[in-house]
Amino acid sequence: MRTLLNIIWLILAGFWLFLGYVAAGILLCIPIITIPWAIASFRTANYVLWPFGRTIVAKPTAGVGSFLGNVVWVIFAGWWLALAHIASGIALFITIIGIPMAIADFKMVPISLMPLGKDIVSTRQGEFDRAAGAGR
Repeated sequence: MRTLLNIIWLILAGFWLFLGYVAAGILLCIPIITIPWAIASFRTANYVLWPFGRTIVAKPTAGVGSFLGNVVWVIFAGWWLALAHIASGIALFITIIGIPMAIADFKMVPISLMPLGKDIVSTRQGEFDRAAGAGR
């Protein structure tokens, strides 16, 4: 089911949002000082391209540096990427088949505004994770 949702997502919204993140990453590579934000943009672009089956979690080691970096990110790229997610989410929500994609789109607004201090992880648990969870 995740694969089917990802394919529909890719066709309806994912590819265009991916291009937005890649464009932001390329523009942020021009001034050398903003390369860390470009890396965050490319990492998020990968997530936006194929989101179902993955989720976003806060890094436990993220601190004031991530917060200050996110402030810079919102100024340079975050606000228009968040607007793109909101606009495509509204457009997807109008259709019945697009409602799950719209919900996923709205869930991506926080990472589009604050990508630093976040990790993208799989929602699938491996064999080792299940065994470690059962031993607790």
